[in-house]
Amino acid sequence: MSQITDIADAVVAALNGQTFSEPVTAVRAYRAVFDLQEMKDLHVTVVPKGVELTTAGRGVAQSDVQIDVGVQKKLATGDDAEIDELMGLVQEIAEFIRATRQFGDAVWVKTENTPIYSQEHLGELRQFTSVLTLTLRVMTS
Repeated sequence: MSQITDIADAVVAALNGQTFSEPVTAVRAYRAVFDLQEMKDLHVTVVPKGVELTTAGRGVAQSDVQIDVGVQKKLATGDDAEIDELMGLVQEIAEFIRATRQFGDAVWVKTENTPIYSQEHLGELRQFTSVLTLTLRVMTS
């Protein structure tokens, strides 16, 4: 397997080993696309996104790996309380990733959540979608 898929698998294993406010079963995929009928259940999808390779010093390579963690669910009511719960779960996942710091050979560098949810999915599909983009660093000689 490739380095990025190994790291994505390590993120999946860490998420599945943690207890959150809602039960989470993370899966690795190359696309977080589901039928709308499937979205009644919470989906947490870990998607390899990108790798930036640079030189960190004499004989040392730095790989900054980006992994997306998507949180998606079709809303039952669509009220603020339901969305607040899902936003809280996204924050829990982000804080867990930061606190865990190590995923296989990769070390957490930063997490981005911009935008914090998809307004298009909310308006058109009545579905909550939020994506955390993790940057994890691997140093190799």
